[in-house]
Amino acid sequence: MSDPFRSIPPVVEVRALSPALQQDFLSFFEGEAFADNPKWSSCFCQFMYLDHSKVEWSARTRHENRSAACERICSQRMQGYLAYRDGQVVGWCNAAPRTMLDAFADEPEAQEDRIGQITCFVVAKAQRRSGVATALLHAACAGLAAHGLLVAEAWPLVDDAPSDARAHHGPLSMYLAAGFQVHRSGSDGKVCVRRSLL
Repeated sequence: MSDPFRSIPPVVEVRALSPALQQDFLSFFEGEAFADNPKWSSCFCQFMYLDHSKVEWSARTRHENRSAACERICSQRMQGYLAYRDGQVVGWCNAAPRTMLDAFADEPEAQEDRIGQITCFVVAKAQRRSGVATALLHAACAGLAAHGLLVAEAWPLVDDAPSDARAHHGPLSMYLAAGFQVHRSGSDGKVCVRRSLL
């Protein structure tokens, strides 16, 4: 007799990034995170933490990004969420106050100190489409609200991404299902979505 619960994915536990979880973060990024997309494996999620008018991203090395991630995690100047199943990291979401993300330095925004940015998701290939990103999104919104931010913002693609790598901002449908609304159109096929955290 078949087990009716066999297809139900294990519970996802989400934890906020902290110095104590640095090794979990590194192990995921150096292992499953980019197993099917190795050309992005050198990022260590540092892209949004840099002012690109001052830093040439393409010239950055894996070592530079790894070191920067370690420094930021230890000094708590990098925020995000790790998803676990059976004690193993299976996903990551970068979600932080907009003022912490220097990539937005050339895009001034009214009351930017009240906005939390959800910028990317990385989910292990075998765990995709099983609720990991959704669990991370809900935890990110709760965490941003707990930090006193009033609005969560993200930039998903309007249409389906041609690959999982290109879908790293998260699908628009996931945001809409979580209570986000389209705020304005962007470039490169993206749209700005926002959700009140009040």
